[in-house]
Amino acid sequence: MEIRIAGTVQDSIVDGPGLRYVVFTQGCPHHCEGCHNPETHDFTAGKLTDTDALFEECIENPLTRGVTFSGGEPFCQAEALFALAEQLKARGYHLMAYSGWTFEELLERSAREEYVGKLLNILDVLVDGRFELQKRSLTLNYRGSTNQRIVDVQKSLSENRVTEVDL
Repeated sequence: MEIRIAGTVQDSIVDGPGLRYVVFTQGCPHHCEGCHNPETHDFTAGKLTDTDALFEECIENPLTRGVTFSGGEPFCQAEALFALAEQLKARGYHLMAYSGWTFEELLERSAREEYVGKLLNILDVLVDGRFELQKRSLTLNYRGSTNQRIVDVQKSLSENRVTEVDL
């Protein structure tokens, strides 16, 4: 399935726990002031690739056991990322995503956007919320501002309330 990306990073240790492969999606509606990846905002920039090609790149390194979807806004390309996530989850990969929308907002969107719900439901961890420059902190693990949460997605879905996790 076709997907528009800004790029990828292999062997990341800063985008989630362990050694990870990171997919930076292209396109973001949030335009947060002070965004770390402003070049990913334009929905027409970046490059088109295929989720099968990304999957093959992900599994090249046998030491990589996690994949992170970053951006841009990954949930703007939920169908393509879900297709990739299904393949990865079948191989036992830990899946994490960043989103400018909160967990609650994504749940609301999932009621009208099928693949937003499917992508959310297959994730292990979600870092949610817009980056807020006035709440920026360099001491936080895997997030840029104190308003952002690290959400245990599966536990949050099963308990019907947001459960944060300390990674």
